[in-house]
Amino acid sequence: MADRDKIQILKDALYEAARDHGSDQRLFTQRDLMDMQVIPQDNIGLLIQVIQILCDEKLFVGNTTASGLSWRWRSREDAKKYTSLPNSETMMVYAMVDEAGADGIWNRTIKNKLNMADHLMKQCIKYLEQKGYIASMKNVEHPNKKMYIKANLRPSDRATGGPWFTEGELDTAFINELQEIVFDFIKQKSTYTSHGGAGVGTTGAAAGAQQREKIPKKGVVQGTIPHSEDVSKGTKRSAGEISNDDTAAAAAAAPATTTTAKKTRPGKPQLLPLPAGYKSYPTVSDIAKFIHHAGITNNTTLSEADIQQLVDVLYYDGLVEPVKVNGRKGYRVTRIPKQDPRTCNQRRLDHDPTKGGVVTSFMGVEPSASGLMEAPCGRCPVYDMCEEGGPVSPSNCVYFKQWLDGDEVKEQVISI
Repeated sequence: MADRDKIQILKDALYEAARDHGSDQRLFTQRDLMDMQVIPQDNIGLLIQVIQILCDEKLFVGNTTASGLSWRWRSREDAKKYTSLPNSETMMVYAMVDEAGADGIWNRTIKNKLNMADHLMKQCIKYLEQKGYIASMKNVEHPNKKMYIKANLRPSDRATGGPWFTEGELDTAFINELQEIVFDFIKQKSTYTSHGGAGVGTTGAAAGAQQREKIPKKGVVQGTIPHSEDVSKGTKRSAGEISNDDTAAAAAAAPATTTTAKKTRPGKPQLLPLPAGYKSYPTVSDIAKFIHHAGITNNTTLSEADIQQLVDVLYYDGLVEPVKVNGRKGYRVTRIPKQDPRTCNQRRLDHDPTKGGVVTSFMGVEPSASGLMEAPCGRCPVYDMCEEGGPVSPSNCVYFKQWLDGDEVKEQVISI
């Protein structure tokens, strides 16, 4: 009786020591358990007895590795679930689901590994579901497979697809909206806006005229100088006389400059690149903080790795490019002078489908077009059959006729 009580005390002490020395995923070898100094006098036989009792009570789980036998601890709540199961078959099914973790396990995998009859496996699964121990789940990698997971676990991002999937389906609308927000943020932080003009109250032409008036004149009289009848042609003037001419010329030009300034209009906004050596291009961390503080994804938490995926898509699409300055990796939009200063949402609201046709994306620069790109030959469905004397030829091509007739092509684009 005393030995049984002693083993019970050692069992509880060894279990608590294992919990203090690592998580429930850490594997402990025999040497690790002995080094916890719970077993007196390094008694190997006593240690084996204690471990066996822990395994029988489902508090320890045995694992075989390359270095030998090892164990990991299981929570008392999970151990209680195991001991409450009605039979060994149900316990084995539950153990398979438990070992699968957050990735879940396919019901056919359970059947094949346990070599269990189909009706018996279904009975075990039904019992575990009714008890609330396991639950069915959807896996985006295997959408047609019946998967199971422990009811108290959250499926892994690998199984659910992460924030980009909703109920097992790729949420393209959410992804496209976030891409536009990320693109607009990068465009705003990696450019500056120029409104044109030459300053307040002065146009570029007027400023240029004033600049030209300040150019020093040659000190030789050309023709007759007003108010200087005594000075003969070709005589040099003094510096004072030249300065007076400058003042008079500026006074004469002043009314014209004022009149011109009244006719000026603000220039069209244009995005321009930031100077070389600029160090504050937005990083992935900056974008993640902006999205978090803006509250754009209230029900979904996006990590920096998720934001990096969005930025990578923009990079592969040629919309942004990385910039490294002093070891800091930021991003900027490409083809900055041709970018539209408006946001993607503003461009969408201003878009007229009857004039611009169907637009699939409002990010970046509108694609350029040329006669060679618009010619029907590049996208002709019967291109391989086209030759003179054949069933299709340039002389009787209906696509060519429609392309040459601009009105018909425009009507087709609008109808789409």
